[in-house]
Amino acid sequence: MQIRKIYVAAALLTLPFMVMMCTKPATFEDSGYDIRLSGGAATVFDETSKAFGHAMEGMNAGDEHAHEMGDRAVEQTFVTAPAPVNSGLGPIFNNVSCVSCHHNDGKGNPTTGLVSSSMLVRLSLPGADEHGGPLPVPGFGLQLQDMSIFGKQPEAKVNITYTNQTFTYPDGTVVTLRKPWYTLSNPYIPLPAGVMTSARMAPPFFGLGLLQNIPEATILAFADENDADGNGISGRPNYTWDPVNRKMMLGRFGMKANAATILTQVAAAYQQDMGITSYVFPQESSFGQPPMDDLTDDPELPDSILNTTAFYIQSLAVPARRNVTDPQVQQGERLFAQTGCASCHRPTIQTGVDVRFKQLSNQRIHPYTDLLLHDLGADLADGRPDYTANGNEWKTPALWGIGLFEKTNGTPFYLHDGRARTLEEAILWHGGEALKSRQQFAALSKNDRDAVIRFLKSI
Repeated sequence: MQIRKIYVAAALLTLPFMVMMCTKPATFEDSGYDIRLSGGAATVFDETSKAFGHAMEGMNAGDEHAHEMGDRAVEQTFVTAPAPVNSGLGPIFNNVSCVSCHHNDGKGNPTTGLVSSSMLVRLSLPGADEHGGPLPVPGFGLQLQDMSIFGKQPEAKVNITYTNQTFTYPDGTVVTLRKPWYTLSNPYIPLPAGVMTSARMAPPFFGLGLLQNIPEATILAFADENDADGNGISGRPNYTWDPVNRKMMLGRFGMKANAATILTQVAAAYQQDMGITSYVFPQESSFGQPPMDDLTDDPELPDSILNTTAFYIQSLAVPARRNVTDPQVQQGERLFAQTGCASCHRPTIQTGVDVRFKQLSNQRIHPYTDLLLHDLGADLADGRPDYTANGNEWKTPALWGIGLFEKTNGTPFYLHDGRARTLEEAILWHGGEALKSRQQFAALSKNDRDAVIRFLKSI
């Protein structure tokens, strides 16, 4: 009888929990969220120069080991083949390691004169390849490699110069903007006529795992290609050929959303930036060109290194927001929305379910992007199509962590080519679909403009 009573009591105690398990989950009230958690469960509280380099907390031992292997891989310097370790650099390349471009897992830096190692130049000819992507330049491919191993010649050198132009606010305040000009010198063979170029600065690593886990349907729901709502914003998706899945997929990564997955993006960087082949891209970037080596060591990168590098980037945490109770920050956040900036830089998105990786699964995140292409006007145009992206379009970059670039890079630079030295300059370069928002920002008082900048620095 005593045992029976215990069973009954246990059943009664369990009943409420069974009822709770059968209840459909409900969304928390807004007041139940901590707005500092930019990456949801994948958020880290660090405001130092190392804020972008943290692993997501709560990973199992196997994932932690894979993350550590990837961490070591992005720091490794590659050398000329044959070599017992880190072999395969070049024969032409842009840099010798991942961290040489992505400083502290963040952005690169441009410079005057010769383009620095944090930047690269994409190339193509008018037309499209068999998948609708950019058309390679004979003898040069799709990316200019400005460095080479001993005995080989770089494809060319890239020079950058700046000219100044001014922007005058309605209140009379004047801001100096700088516009970059790029010239190619000393090409190893003559460049054909009609070559299109596009300078790119290395983007941050962190938070990409969360962006990869946003449902495609969510991103497509943001699109308004024909501007049906009449707000002047007509974002649209890019679709790109993915060599791993062997099909066209929604682009999420790269300045023009020309890569569908982290794995493909990482493999392309190894091949194009360092000349390191892998199972994703087993052919040298110099294939068919005079600098091509005669070695039979492809693919050069072990599968384990490529996969753990991709996992490292996938599992990097997002730094938390700062100063969220500051009245000026709160004022700036309201103005950011009122001026229309949030129409493209969407503050809040929900990620999809991922039974494998709970830190990425069903997270309420604050990336400030829609991952769509937008026409930003002639001033920012590169004139180079990339799949369905035209020469005026760029993918909306995520803004999370932007307030820490000064710490992670020393001197911060913004926009795809680093022309903007301040967040204010970056805003003032916006045109096209963002022209109205720029005009509304310019019409604000000095105090209100400062509040918007203060808000951006809190993200």
